[in-house]
Amino acid sequence: MPTPKKGPRLASSPAHERLMLANMATSLFQNGRITTTLPKAKRLRPLAERLITFAKRGDLHSRRRVMRVIRNKSVVHILFTQIAEQMEQREGGYTRIVKIAPRKGDSAPAAIIELVTEPVSAKQAAVKEAEAATKVAAEDEAAEVTAAADAAVADGAAADAVNEAVAANETESDVKAADEAAVDLEKDAKAADEAEAAAEENADVADEAEAAADKAA
Repeated sequence: MPTPKKGPRLASSPAHERLMLANMATSLFQNGRITTTLPKAKRLRPLAERLITFAKRGDLHSRRRVMRVIRNKSVVHILFTQIAEQMEQREGGYTRIVKIAPRKGDSAPAAIIELVTEPVSAKQAAVKEAEAATKVAAEDEAAEVTAAADAAVADGAAADAVNEAVAANETESDVKAADEAAVDLEKDAKAADEAEAAAEENADVADEAEAAADKAA
């Protein structure tokens, strides 16, 4: 028979040990405390706290996980409604073990394992509230930074659009002015050509007149 990994076996077989621990957990959740031997209390403690962790989650999957161990539905109901609510402010340490006098008869080391139902101290509650407030403030600050960044990006895009529009307007104005200047230059060139043609015609007329005067003389 294989040797268990977590110390000596508490029963005749692994199945018997699981059943014994399940019955002890049921009694613990039902009564709030039980008296047993110290080795059994140490083996029961992690199982009980794991079941309480499932109960604090409160979902259907966790309830089914607990029902694999605790078969008493009324005890499961107490675990998920009363005990989970009492342990809401605790992050762990749901049970405590108190050593008592050895058991009569065989002098086995005995102990009491019980649920820690005392409320969390005011100092711890204040620390948790401060941590929660800090977390909320950090999330709000991150949201504000994100919003500011988005606004800055939007402002930058708007500024770029305005600059592009101004540049486009300026470019269009320059093109229009250039076109008008070209038209004016074309008009001036045409006027110069007409003046040159008139001057040439006048020169021809003067030459003809001079030739006629020479013949007459």
